[in-house]
Amino acid sequence: MTTTTLLPDPLTPTARPLPQQIRIEAFDRAPAGAEVLGLDLSKPLDEGDFRAIHQAHLRHHVLVFRDQRITPAQQIAFSRRFGPLQIHVLHQFQLLGHPEILVVSNVVENGQPIGLGDAGVYWHSDLSYKDRPSLGSMLHAQELPAEGGDTLFANMHLAWETLPTPLRRAVDGLLAEHSYLCKYEELRQRSPWRPALSAAQIAEVKPVVHPVVRTHPETGRKALFVSEHFTTRITGLPEDESRDLLAQLFAHSVRPEHVYRHRWQAHDMVFWDNRSLMHLATGFPATMRRRLNRTTIEGDLPF
Repeated sequence: MTTTTLLPDPLTPTARPLPQQIRIEAFDRAPAGAEVLGLDLSKPLDEGDFRAIHQAHLRHHVLVFRDQRITPAQQIAFSRRFGPLQIHVLHQFQLLGHPEILVVSNVVENGQPIGLGDAGVYWHSDLSYKDRPSLGSMLHAQELPAEGGDTLFANMHLAWETLPTPLRRAVDGLLAEHSYLCKYEELRQRSPWRPALSAAQIAEVKPVVHPVVRTHPETGRKALFVSEHFTTRITGLPEDESRDLLAQLFAHSVRPEHVYRHRWQAHDMVFWDNRSLMHLATGFPATMRRRLNRTTIEGDLPF
């Protein structure tokens, strides 16, 4: 691992939280990802540590916080330091007392699923179907299966930068439609976790149009911003041409050299940048339990 030691700014202990001695270790030979060591998110976080985490998040796109014994309220509070939180349209799977948290789980209690058990079946960027898509998501492990259940992250900056020149020229400047309903009925047919949406829920997720190639608002780097889960079409193109271009972009984005595989450990919290990455959940035995708490931070209008 490549290690960067980040020393917090000197602060007055009586005025602000005491700094923690944290380290950021980038994953070797990975296209994204770093581990944050020496940090306890159950304790107050000083401004120097927060700035270090923020910069590491921009640099590595996905951060892994190990062994975080935090409450839902503490996860919410830490997430809010990055911006307002977004409430998922599937209110059925909100954590009781904490609507900011979406429960991601295959667990069924009293005949009813307690969470969204098929989240991440297709490659996607969280809430790309909103006017202001997610800045980032935090997923905190509560229960993990003994095998499987990894999460894959595709670096969409690398996907854009390595796109063949003719394809870059073909898609730069184009717009694409994103819709939460794109795969919804297909998933409903395959799993017990997708409830029928009410008229109010459908109205909450009207299709939106975003650039096919977006510019990261904080770093200025370009990234592809389409996904098989939510992108329905490239606007202004014939259907067959749109479908062909999207298929090429989807296939290129998830080439192995663009993908980091996260193997979950107990109490991991993973924080990824939805402006820079797509992600995908891998499978695990249906007889095993998996439960995680997700918060999602609102981002900017893509440009």
